Amino acid sequence: MSSPLHIIAIAGPSCAGKGTLAAWLATRLQASILPIDAYYRPLDHLTLEERSHVNFDEPASIDDDLLFHHLSCLRAGQPVDHPVYDFARHTRKPESVRLEPHGYLIVEGLFSLYWDAIRPLYCAGIYIEASNPICLDRRVFRDQRERGRSEFSVRTQYHDTVEPMRCLYVEPTRQFAGLVLDGTRDIESNGHLSLQFISKISTFSESLIAK
Repeated sequence: MSSPLHIIAIAGPSCAGKGTLAAWLATRLQASILPIDAYYRPLDHLTLEERSHVNFDEPASIDDDLLFHHLSCLRAGQPVDHPVYDFARHTRKPESVRLEPHGYLIVEGLFSLYWDAIRPLYCAGIYIEASNPICLDRRVFRDQRERGRSEFSVRTQYHDTVEPMRCLYVEPTRQFAGLVLDGTRDIESNGHLSLQFISKISTFSESLIAK
């Protein structure tokens, strides 16, 4: 019997440190990263101005049916081609990324632990948190540098949708995590805590399969 694919979820508020932790773990576990942001619904039917007013911080903005399908395929040992999102244009790019099922897969995003149907596909769930002021400062820096946004637009979006949606949809998923981390701690500390947690969960999962 081939070894199972271990799917690890990393959830938490915007800019709490999910991506940094995912990248740190990926290099040590030789894992692939599947960003939930890639599954934002395509908005080609809207104008660019209309797209900018869409609430991207609620679960309905994510194509969870496609995400569920892809994770189910990967669990079954089948490769998938996941979408790529263009954050400057607020819609999907024409290309996709081939993802092969092997070893570890890290699913990273706001709503990684949100959907009842998707949580059972994970072998481990991690939640990383940080205060709103810290997350906002990090988001301003990231979105200006990586997503072509103005500081005003980032701060407006944060206060209008990011912060209230965090309280409504993201923070309640903390209860589904087996490990909760402080996003203000250094990455080495959080990374090693995560590795210890994942090692225990992975060993337990494999022992169940062996039985």
